[in-house]
Amino acid sequence: MTKRNNFTTGRVYEEVIKRERRGDYLGATIQVIPHITNEIKRRVIAGAEGHEIAIVEVGGTVGDIESQPFIEAIRQLGVEVGRNRAMFMHLTLVPFLAASGETKTKPTQHSVKELRSVGIQPDILVCRSEVPLPHNERLKIALFTNVNEKAVISLRDADSIYRIPAALKAQGMDELVVKRFGYECPEADLSEWEQVLYAESNPVGEVNIGMVGKYVELPDAYKSVNEALKHAGLKTRLTVNIKYIDSQDIEAKGAHQLLGDLDAILVPGGFGERGIEGKIAAAHFARVNNIPYLGICLGMQVAYIEFARNVAGMADANSTEFNPNTPYPVVGLITEWLDSDGSKEVRDVDTDLGGTMRVGSQLCHLLEGSRVAEAYGNTEIYERHRHRYEVNNNLRQQIENAGLKVSGLSTDKRLVEVIELEDHPFFVAGQFHPEFNSTPRDGHPLFTGFVASAGNYNKQNH
Repeated sequence: MTKRNNFTTGRVYEEVIKRERRGDYLGATIQVIPHITNEIKRRVIAGAEGHEIAIVEVGGTVGDIESQPFIEAIRQLGVEVGRNRAMFMHLTLVPFLAASGETKTKPTQHSVKELRSVGIQPDILVCRSEVPLPHNERLKIALFTNVNEKAVISLRDADSIYRIPAALKAQGMDELVVKRFGYECPEADLSEWEQVLYAESNPVGEVNIGMVGKYVELPDAYKSVNEALKHAGLKTRLTVNIKYIDSQDIEAKGAHQLLGDLDAILVPGGFGERGIEGKIAAAHFARVNNIPYLGICLGMQVAYIEFARNVAGMADANSTEFNPNTPYPVVGLITEWLDSDGSKEVRDVDTDLGGTMRVGSQLCHLLEGSRVAEAYGNTEIYERHRHRYEVNNNLRQQIENAGLKVSGLSTDKRLVEVIELEDHPFFVAGQFHPEFNSTPRDGHPLFTGFVASAGNYNKQNH
């Protein structure tokens, strides 16, 4: 998928306002209908370009003011492409009252009523509940929502999200879709998902991995990293137990107390000065104690800073993001670089944060024979980025001379993408975000290698 496959309300309104400022609407009054809804439809069609079927997810809750333009846009789109080329699927909640042992269908009835009031008749209802939906309740929902009984799908809470495809297939939801669009398809092959479930249900060991961040009070802030670690656990047949550690607690209590019982340490991305010294301390603890370490984005920068301070002899080395007056600005704001398509990007300290980060999937050149190149099985990879600050090349050689290997460079080979230590079980950090390319079936080479190394550390030390 590309950036066309996801868009938010802000992007839609921004584009409409830009067009109005350019005079594209010839002075017409800008309205939600048709201008905002037309832009939503344009983006949906652009995201579906080149494909026979597009799955379009509209987030939020039916009835919320935030989702109203999107609901109206997909209603219009259904009319424009024709009802034989559009299918509306509605995910609803069917609450279960444990005290009385009852499932309540009224919220689903009202949700569908709200949709029908704006012109959308759902073709399939997927009903989430704690328990299987009783037959009589499915009949009741079908009757009051004008949906075929076979199209009322019961989706009970599962202990693993990877059980969901089989649960939907067992109720024939895939058949409803292909028949609606007139496709002749063989039976769905879920053997890969069955293998994922087998690996998840039959681990051969477990590892404890510490995630040192500053948003740990909200674990979903690291949702992609959490899932990538789980995927790596599936590939290595290890149960991954994630221990969330606030980097500020490390500053207060010390690294040994909080990190001493871990099999590996991961420092994810982040912004701002708060908790940075705790992250640097975590990188130091992993390096000197030979504990597997994976740094992502900011996690690479703190590892680089730690090495500069304690090995390369650069006392008080830092990033200019955290200390503009540091005597050794080993990480700083790079003013320009070449993007993956060869175009020049320019920024400075006063540029808007969101619009000038190095973002998106970009080519990285890996050093042949390096640990990271062996993990990927290639010397050219594409990974996604989201950051503003980069390693300062003016001080890079002194740090490399001290023993830190730069094993990955950017598209133009000017910016540092990956660092690693050779005399360490696993000490790898990247400026990019590998978690975004991880899948439950294939995992990701960096995370798989990291978790496998954690398993080896566990066997040797715990």
